Formats: sequence, structure tokens, C-alpha cells
Amino acid sequence: MDVRSQISMTFHLDKCIGCHTCSVACKNIWTDRKGTEYMWWNNVETKPGTGFPSRWEDQDKYQGGWELDKGKLRLRSTGRKRVVANIFHNPNMPTMDDYYEPWTYEYSTLFDAPEGHDQPTARPISMVTGDYIDVKAGPNFDDDLGGSRVYAENDVNLEGLPEETRQQMFEIQRLAFFYVPRMCNHCANPACVASCPSGALYKRGEDGIVLLNQERCRGWRSCVPACPYKKVYFNWSTGKSEKCILCYPRVETQQPPACHHSCVGRIRFLGNVLYDADKIEGLASLPDDRLAEAQRDLILDPNDPEVIAGAKKNGIADSVITSAQESPTYRFVKEWKMGLPLHAEFRTLPMLFYVPPLSPVLSAAHHGPTSLESDELFHEIEDARVPLQFMASLFGAGNTEPVRYALRKQYAVRMWRRYKTVGDVDEETAMRALREADCNPDEAEDIYRLTSLANHQKRFVIPPAQREMAIEMMSGDTHEHKGSTGFGFRQDTIRV
Repeated sequence: MDVRSQISMTFHLDKCIGCHTCSVACKNIWTDRKGTEYMWWNNVETKPGTGFPSRWEDQDKYQGGWELDKGKLRLRSTGRKRVVANIFHNPNMPTMDDYYEPWTYEYSTLFDAPEGHDQPTARPISMVTGDYIDVKAGPNFDDDLGGSRVYAENDVNLEGLPEETRQQMFEIQRLAFFYVPRMCNHCANPACVASCPSGALYKRGEDGIVLLNQERCRGWRSCVPACPYKKVYFNWSTGKSEKCILCYPRVETQQPPACHHSCVGRIRFLGNVLYDADKIEGLASLPDDRLAEAQRDLILDPNDPEVIAGAKKNGIADSVITSAQESPTYRFVKEWKMGLPLHAEFRTLPMLFYVPPLSPVLSAAHHGPTSLESDELFHEIEDARVPLQFMASLFGAGNTEPVRYALRKQYAVRMWRRYKTVGDVDEETAMRALREADCNPDEAEDIYRLTSLANHQKRFVIPPAQREMAIEMMSGDTHEHKGSTGFGFRQDTIRV
């Protein structure tokens, strides 16, 4: 057993309001430089929808992630025999059309326009060519268009659904959508790291954050097609790749990442988990329908004496083990089994988990007055507005069971709280919902408190940084780094 510590996250999609505050916070801090105009390390997508870049989930087109070849894991995008052939060309990279042509506005028109009867407008200008453009796409162009045939009809996850189910989704038009915030998953088995010929991408040993060394990057761009989530970008100005760094300068000072801190809906939870690195290859090689549930086996019980002993053997500090015992991610994923990975079939073992959203049908119009669809307070999980099969394509690698379990537990907690507070659900109905969801009143209260009442300290349990140990391992003397900056190319600070 090779015990490692990994900073992991959980996004509760039932609380996401699609405000894009997280995206803007990240954009203002990290990607406001030349060459990063089109980059969105954090973005929020509407599902059903094509996402950003367009149809990023279609790995027949982009060839991202891992696949099984005669029982062995191999990268879809590259390999020893193909790296030379693609040395100057990556045929599976997204193009500008897949992203969007970044633009700004001719703001001077608003100030310099002569007096007239018409309101002056600022025309969009390409940030690439400087010419006027007709804006046709953007990082959130399918926002709130989940029921439309413009974007939703092209969602990759609809392909496995029966035609009747697809038609039902379009009949209810724009009501059948929900939001999916996305960022780098800091995977346990990252394809981007494995694909980099120069070894610029690496996974930090002390906390599992995947980073990119700008000094070693040679602009091969193998990482861009290899990442199935398309969260590695190429900076055309510097000639180097860039990606989400999980705001590690903030994390190292016990602050949550900017996107987490700014989240209006408080959907984001962060905490470290302990996992067994020896299991990675075996779990990633399982059949698709077992991947979502099997990934939980990777996460270890931080209260188990054997796990604690293994962690200490690997140099993990007691304070880090304690933070893992208090981690909200561990509770959502391992204890309550509500957190699920996004597209586990990519086999990168993402360490960002999602609690799928409830989408109950309350009422419907049948050629006349609106009427309730069910005698119960909420509709059955199987008859929700967003089909269970669609959710399973996103969060269960096609397997509906782990998604159904997570949704039933949310449903049970909601019924229990209605019984406790509103009183429109009787105790027998609430208890029956709990039993069917493999839940009990104490667990329901814990889920309710962490989901709805948790303060900043409960949602973000950040382990203490151990940078001094990593520096000692690499250079032997931590004092050599006292006068150096911590981001980008290292330069000595100016001493007066």
C-alpha cells in the first residue's frame, strides 16, 4: 500500500446558479496576459450543451485520455511510435473554431462619437487580427440554452439515449438544463503528464496538484490533445503551455482557490484525501461501467490505523492526516457516496467529484390547466426532467446505479428536512425515503449541515503545506529559496 495525500474537490451541482463568478475570478487573476485571451481555466457550462471547447467530450475527435489496448493502458493521442510523426503537428488539437476568436470592443466609439439621434455602440474587435468580427461563439455561448436545438442537440451525451427520450427532453424546451462548472481535475492518473515529452508537467508529491514547469516546457503541445477535459492551453505569445494551478500560492497559505472563495452558491468543497497509488493502474483498467464506483476504492479511510501507519511511513505529517479525517470531500465521496467523477471512462481518475443535481417534475400542462404530476411532494428520480441515462453518461460512465444512489440520497435528505421544518411530509414517508436511500436520520442531518449550513472552515479543510520537505528533497537547503519568487521563472528579489 503506497499511501499518498491528494487535495481533492467536490462540486454540489444542485446548488450551482450559473453566475460565472468563479470563471471571472480566475480570469482576472491568472489569464489576463497576452496569449491567454482565449483561456478559461475555470468555466461554467450548461448541460445539455456542447461546452468549451465545442464538443470537448467527443474523444473520437480529440483523442484524449487513456484507452485499453490488449488489457494495457495507453494514451489515445500519442505514444512512442507516434510522437515522432506528430513532432511538429498535433492533428487532434482543438482549433480556434473549437474555442472561439477572442474579442474586445471598440470602446473609443462610446467616448468619441459625435452628437446624434442614435445611441453609439462599441463594435467587437478580434484580439487576434484587430479587425471587426461577427461574434459567433464564446466560452459560455450555450448558457441557459439546454433545451434548444442549437447547442443541446449536439451534446455528445445524448448519443446513447433512446430517440423517444431525446424528444422528451426537447419537448420541455429550456427547462431541462443544469450547470456544470469545470476546471482542471488534478487527476490521479493524468494523461497530460504522461504525454509530455520534455517532462514539464508533473504531479506534486505532497498534495497531488498537477503543475507545469515553464522553464522545461518546449511547446510540444502534446498535453493539449492528451487532456480529455481540454484544460491545458497553449500560449501563442510565450510558446508554452499553461493550465490551472489550483491557486497553489493561496493553498499553501491556507486559503482556498479563487474560484472556490468567490463561489456565490457555495457549491464548492475542498479537502485532502489519502489514496493508494498502487491501485491506480488496476482501477484505471477496469471496464467502463465499473469505473465510477471503483474510483472510491482508491480513497483510503484516514481513520484506519493501517492507513495512518502507511501514511507516516511515506512521510505524511500528522497534521495532513488530521485534515484528511476532517475533509468534506472524503465525506461526500467515500462516506456518503454522493460524489462522482466526471466522465470516468477517460480513465484519468479525476480528483474533482460532482454531486449530480436533482431535477424533479412538479407540474405539467396537458392541453389545459397546469396539474401536479405526482401525489408525492417530488417526482420519482427515474422520471426527472433530466433523464437518468443522461446523468449516467456524465457521472457514471454509462452506469445508472451510482447516479441513482446519489440522487436518491439527496431526495431522502430533502424529504427528511421537509418533515422536520415545513411539516408537509409525514414521518413515515420521510423514514421510508431514508431507508430506500440507504440513509438514516443522523446521516441526513450531517449531509444537510455540510450542504446548507457549513461555514468557510467546514467547506475548505486545507492541509498544511509541506513545501520545506519538497525543497529539501530537491536542493537540500531551504534557505537558498528564501530570496526567490515562487511563480514563473525564478529570479532573486531586489535587495536594497
